[in-house]
Amino acid sequence: MTLPRCTIFTRVANFCRKVLTREETVVDEPQARPLMTIVPREQHAISRKDISENALKVLYRLNKAGYEAYLVGGGVRDLLLGKKPKDFDITTNATPDQVRKLFRNCRLVGRRFRLAHVMFGPEIIEVATFRGHHEETANDRNTSQRGQNGMLLRDNIFGSIEEDAQRRDFTINSLYYSVADFTVRDFVGAMDDLEQGVIRLIGDPETRYREDPVRMLRAVRFAAKLDMRISPETAEPIPRLATLINDVPPARLFEESLKLLQSGYGYKTYLLLRECHLFQPLFPTITRYFTEQGDSPMERIIVQVLKNTDNRIHNDMRVNPAFLFAAMFWYPQMETAQRIAQEGGLAWQDAFALAMNDVLDEACRSLAIPKRITTLIRDIWVLQLRMSRRQGKRAWKLMEHPKFRAAYDLMALRAEAENNSELQRLTRWWGEFQVAAPPHQKDMLNELDDEPAARRRTRRPRRRAPRREGA
Repeated sequence: MTLPRCTIFTRVANFCRKVLTREETVVDEPQARPLMTIVPREQHAISRKDISENALKVLYRLNKAGYEAYLVGGGVRDLLLGKKPKDFDITTNATPDQVRKLFRNCRLVGRRFRLAHVMFGPEIIEVATFRGHHEETANDRNTSQRGQNGMLLRDNIFGSIEEDAQRRDFTINSLYYSVADFTVRDFVGAMDDLEQGVIRLIGDPETRYREDPVRMLRAVRFAAKLDMRISPETAEPIPRLATLINDVPPARLFEESLKLLQSGYGYKTYLLLRECHLFQPLFPTITRYFTEQGDSPMERIIVQVLKNTDNRIHNDMRVNPAFLFAAMFWYPQMETAQRIAQEGGLAWQDAFALAMNDVLDEACRSLAIPKRITTLIRDIWVLQLRMSRRQGKRAWKLMEHPKFRAAYDLMALRAEAENNSELQRLTRWWGEFQVAAPPHQKDMLNELDDEPAARRRTRRPRRRAPRREGA
């Protein structure tokens, strides 16, 4: 039987479509799964006694419900390095909604990627679903979205553990510990990098930095904190992509700045940030006053305040970002005040107040420093002007100010950085006055009244208003 010509054409077209589809499928076939290395219990140092009991509860309940669940990220890394983890993160093949059904003390957070927070009083165990590769589809809200510069705006892609390992930022943060068999799973050669002390991005570095520019800051932070080196291919794009930091929301950069400078390794981090050209997008106001020698009073005070902060953290002492920022921005604020006073012919107090506004406003455009902190910064700065006025009851009133100690510490830093003999003498006086008994404090104040007139600050006579006729 002879087939109609249209039927022959249809069959030929279908055959060609199948061949083309098969070829496209071969071209687009995903890469083979990465080889997984399983490190048995006897070959690693992780012990359950070093893991949070609440994290273990979450892992056991997820496993009991039939889900895969692993301790992952910095917690595993720190345990392998013999350090005490700051927190414990978990990853699983359960979706956020499935996790919430298992735990009544759970809430879902995050827009860019949905996370489950299981609450145990002050401790929060973060549970994330395995992430998959990006599939940008305009009509699906559970897919990824990118900005024009390549930054990921939404990343709600779920996948397998193998895909999740490839989606993490650095190899040393892509290790998975299982409480089911006490093994560590490594999909990206993380154990080798951990042993060799190497910070290495997973995937193409430029692409990963464009997805999330904060990864450049994290590379520097981990290198300083863990005393590791950044691999050449991971370090190379950072200086030329550093301006991408400007695309990150200022509120997020504020939180990152605290992690960078208030984690106990601020001084080393500061040096690396300058070397990688990452300090400028975070602190443009400060960077303008850097010198080639790196030895200006401003740079000396930044180095000293960061070293002091590191020492306090290592000694389990409290630190306050307000004092750190007050010290770092002090010289830009003073330079701005002097310029305003000269150009505008204003009194020093007025110029000083305007300069505080200008410097803090610019700083907040980069870092979104909260108002509660900028208020404290202003207090510390204003007290610098009042420290020299000690006569009468002023000294005792100053000491009652909540930020007096912070203001005194800043004055001591300034005296050392500037090598100013008058400021050093004032610092010594306040240091002695604080610890002296009340009778001795009174004697110290009486001695101030006996100082030569040239040293005393004289008050200008109040200008009287002209007398009107007939008054």
